[in-house]
Amino acid sequence: MNNSKKNYLFTSESVSEGHPDKVADQISDAILDQFLAFENTSHVACETLVTTGQVVIAGEVNSEVYVNLDKLVRDVIEKIGYNDSRLGFDARSCGVLNALHSQSSDINQGVSRAEGEQGAGDQGMMFGYACNETPNLMPLTIDLSHKLMYTLAQIRHTEPQMMPYLRPDAKAQVTVEYDGETRRPVHIDTIVVSTQHDEFITPDDDTNPDSVKAAEQQMQERILQDVRGILIPTTLETYSDDVRRLYDNNTRVLVNPTGKFVIGGPNGDTGLTGRKIIVDTYGGRGAHGGGAFSGKDPSKVDRSAAYACRHIALNAVAAGIADEMLLQVSYAIGEAQPVSFNVNTFGTSHVPQSDGEIAQILSELFDMRPAAIISRLKLLNPIYSETAAYGHMGRKSETVVKEFVSTLPGHAKKSLAVELFTWEKRDMVDVLRAAFALA
Repeated sequence: MNNSKKNYLFTSESVSEGHPDKVADQISDAILDQFLAFENTSHVACETLVTTGQVVIAGEVNSEVYVNLDKLVRDVIEKIGYNDSRLGFDARSCGVLNALHSQSSDINQGVSRAEGEQGAGDQGMMFGYACNETPNLMPLTIDLSHKLMYTLAQIRHTEPQMMPYLRPDAKAQVTVEYDGETRRPVHIDTIVVSTQHDEFITPDDDTNPDSVKAAEQQMQERILQDVRGILIPTTLETYSDDVRRLYDNNTRVLVNPTGKFVIGGPNGDTGLTGRKIIVDTYGGRGAHGGGAFSGKDPSKVDRSAAYACRHIALNAVAAGIADEMLLQVSYAIGEAQPVSFNVNTFGTSHVPQSDGEIAQILSELFDMRPAAIISRLKLLNPIYSETAAYGHMGRKSETVVKEFVSTLPGHAKKSLAVELFTWEKRDMVDVLRAAFALA
């Protein structure tokens, strides 16, 4: 009897910075960064809605900082590329409605305690995940999806002559075949790219359905040719030969499967902060507690504890404790210590301890109180705008200088050297290898 496990397919998706939900995320995180740059103890929970010609900002803030939201919102939209009224959403002409108000005193009293006893800003469970199938310890499906979208945006911003018809909104979806025994990628099965574009081929007779359909087909064929010949090869150049070999003539490539994609962005679909939480994390691998990230300061454990869990799982897999790890913590609002701490290695562990024993050791090595997480990962810095597109996990940890301009009279400038994506640092690998007696 053959007991071998059959191969299986798994799919993840990503969206571009011009996707309406991501536009909302970027606005929310830009607002958060502006508050933190001038008062790093600001408490912010900012939600954004974008639709045709309109932006609505709502949420709670506890800060002495004044922010010119109108200018900040327009700057974010302009940078993304919505700067033409033909797109139905234009940085210069859209309306901006501000409905921010003070944070609830009931919530504030739970998080504004002595530093070590700062309570969680909400109840809930958070997850962190890592696996060793890519160098950044992310699932290949979500990593490749992100990189396709990032490369497409770079082409649009810096080399528009390569694909001159591109507009800001886009999606990518990657399906990978995995070995049923080893859980390792063996083939890239399908790549789907849907990208907004100019109507760069017009029908000879726009009253003739056949002529209209022919023009749409010609546009679709040109974009498919460029995705195959430019986007995918450029993206795959960032990977090793082992990954590049997974893409071959048997890989299906689908581009704008419904036909033309001219109407897009907030003009085509309303966007909301926090609607792309699976894109933000692991593409459906591992798990997600349900809480969104963008627009929330680090007192909200939805964000800070999810980053801390990724940091632990990343370092544990990098240390060789397991090939794959999913870590969960949970909190009660106002309480500092987690309610639970759980580890699942999916049978890929390389140490004699059980998953429960691994969890116990990790919980002793990593202080998961909110204040400790914030301090360890340097989360009071304005580091969040960079997280709002192309994923919060699997990114490069680096120090950059960011410039902020006060919106008060005088427009004082502030330069801050900040460390981005601190939860991606492999700074605990040696400690973990010693703790688990790994050679």
